[in-house]
Amino acid sequence: MPGARSRKEEAMRALVAEIASCTRCPLHASRKNPVPGEGDLDAELMLVGEAPGRWEDEKGRPFVGAAGKLLNELLALAGFKREEVYIANVLKCRPPGNRDPKPEEVEACTPFLDRQIRIVEPRVIACLGRHSTRYLFSKAGLVFRRMGEARGRIYRARLLGMEVLLIPTFHPASALYNPSYRALLEADFELIGRVVKGATGAEQAPPRRRRRTLEDFMV
Repeated sequence: MPGARSRKEEAMRALVAEIASCTRCPLHASRKNPVPGEGDLDAELMLVGEAPGRWEDEKGRPFVGAAGKLLNELLALAGFKREEVYIANVLKCRPPGNRDPKPEEVEACTPFLDRQIRIVEPRVIACLGRHSTRYLFSKAGLVFRRMGEARGRIYRARLLGMEVLLIPTFHPASALYNPSYRALLEADFELIGRVVKGATGAEQAPPRRRRRTLEDFMV
């Protein structure tokens, strides 16, 4: 609906302006540019990373460095163009030296992420990395222990008053340092693609050599 789309655009413009002038934590003093997020406001798939890196801080856009190039390849594997999804981060400003987000920074910045999720209203959220997964699981009342245990599974959740599917996976940057993660990321993004495109996992198979379906990944 044109009216609903206009309301979304207006709400996101207001949110981006707030992020640009935010001083809620010390990160605003060292950033070059805030990185609010970008993409289709009607996207069924939203990707939530952890924090901007060097190139994101330079450009003011999420995932534009080497990890962004890999993310684009993973999205293509899932059957999506970058402009068909919405991409955001837990933090909107780069932590110095790309260190991990501090709890107080996450607390200060995540109200912006919550509002983005409410504006976009995605059906599926891919949690990229442990900080993203930990935060979104906590909002949904789910227990997060470690990425190796959580990744590659589908979690039905009620998040911010909405029914969503959460699919955790490693942050694309992790595969740049540990190439063995690439195959796991590719498998997870293939799963994400099937879920967003509405696969039901209802196919039948012989009981002794049953073909795995989406239901095997559900939690």
